[in-house]
Amino acid sequence: MIVAFFESFKYVGHMFPMALLRIFMGLFFLGSGYEKYNGDYLYSPRLAATINSYLPLSSAPDWYKSVVEAVVVPNWQIFAYTITYCEFLIGVSFLIGFLVRPLAFLGFLISLNFVYLSSPDVSLLYKTYLAMFATMAWLGAGRCLGIDYFFFKRQRGIWW
Repeated sequence: MIVAFFESFKYVGHMFPMALLRIFMGLFFLGSGYEKYNGDYLYSPRLAATINSYLPLSSAPDWYKSVVEAVVVPNWQIFAYTITYCEFLIGVSFLIGFLVRPLAFLGFLISLNFVYLSSPDVSLLYKTYLAMFATMAWLGAGRCLGIDYFFFKRQRGIWW
């Protein structure tokens, strides 16, 4: 597997900038998940307060707003844990380059929710994340300097 790691740079080295972006995003999401885990995000209703303050101003569809108000706000702690551990999972996956495509899709969905549930200034940042996740999923960013190349070399498929 170590040989495949260095061999990936030889054959898909043109994707090296994408690998750097993937590693940066992995560090960012790992840090974000760590901050939420060590902070009061899991124990105080910060998620519900954020949703209640920005949802009326959101450009989200009405069905989305009603689902978020009916499901997410009352069960804010379950969703806070889900967001935190998904950020950890995305961060670790991007750092080692394993299952980047499916977890980039998961990150795309999380960022799409954050676009609708955040202030207009921060939603621009999450729109940038949407573009980055879509690009990483499209190109298979885990193939360069990642474990995905090892599996891609043995069995081609949409996961790698």
